[in-house]
Amino acid sequence: MNITVYGIPHCDTVKKARAWLADHGIAYAFHDYKKQGVPLAQLDDWMQQLGWEALLNRKGTTWRKLDAERQAAVHDAASARDLMVAQPSVIRRPVVEYPCGVLVGFDANEWGRSLA
Repeated sequence: MNITVYGIPHCDTVKKARAWLADHGIAYAFHDYKKQGVPLAQLDDWMQQLGWEALLNRKGTTWRKLDAERQAAVHDAASARDLMVAQPSVIRRPVVEYPCGVLVGFDANEWGRSLA
């Protein structure tokens, strides 16, 4: 099974997700947003499959550090995409592509049903 995990290596949720994959013997490729950037074609595909609201992490530190005007400017898919490309840390993590779809965030039960 081809699995790609997208995220930031020092993110606690990404660490948990990668540990879960290792514990279950599931091979995957890792794409580091900080080093490799956000893959635009994948971002567009994720937004189409899941909606921009599912990808935008409004609870994270990066979002909270934005000024109110910048936050208010994110009101549709185009403005959310622009922000996610400019500041990948605002994308909810991890994003996982696997042959049957895309998962966002880490939920051991959901991952067990989808990936194991």
